[in-house]
Amino acid sequence: MTVLSVAELRLLDFIQNISNPVFDLIATILNYIAANGEIFIIITALLLIYKPTRKNGLICATALLLDFIILNLLIKPAVGRIRPYDLNPLIDIIVRAPHDFSFPSGHTGVSFAFAAAIAPMGKRAYRAALILAVVMGLSRLYLYVHYPTDVLAGALIGFLCGKAALFLWKKTSDCDKIKGDKSPTKR
Repeated sequence: MTVLSVAELRLLDFIQNISNPVFDLIATILNYIAANGEIFIIITALLLIYKPTRKNGLICATALLLDFIILNLLIKPAVGRIRPYDLNPLIDIIVRAPHDFSFPSGHTGVSFAFAAAIAPMGKRAYRAALILAVVMGLSRLYLYVHYPTDVLAGALIGFLCGKAALFLWKKTSDCDKIKGDKSPTKR
């Protein structure tokens, strides 16, 4: 076990000291609504259905797909980091144990990918999504299913996937058609 892993486990153990039924409920709900990105997929589908927000839905769908491919299909298997609860068997986790690798955090990644992709819809939507993403990341630590570096990497990669989706759609479509985007179209 590396020095970093030991320090991260100590931080996770410290977080366990604030455990209470309210935090347990919040973390458990967040775990299940984004286990496979469900909440973000549902919102994206709704954006795709409603014609005025369809471009935003395409951006979000692209961000979620990029995030899934990069985090879950490429990085997690390549790094193969075991989860913190596997190193500390004294911890009883309150959710069903994930069976994939720990690095990076998929829940955090998808949350930040969505937050970055939803930004053109306005400050309110972006702030709400960003708050949800931060709380999602913290919940992964609280649940003892990820190390802090897993969450940080997931947040960074997810955010970059969201920004990449925005970049791709702005380059391939009319920027004025993206709801909330005030930037002029370059021609």
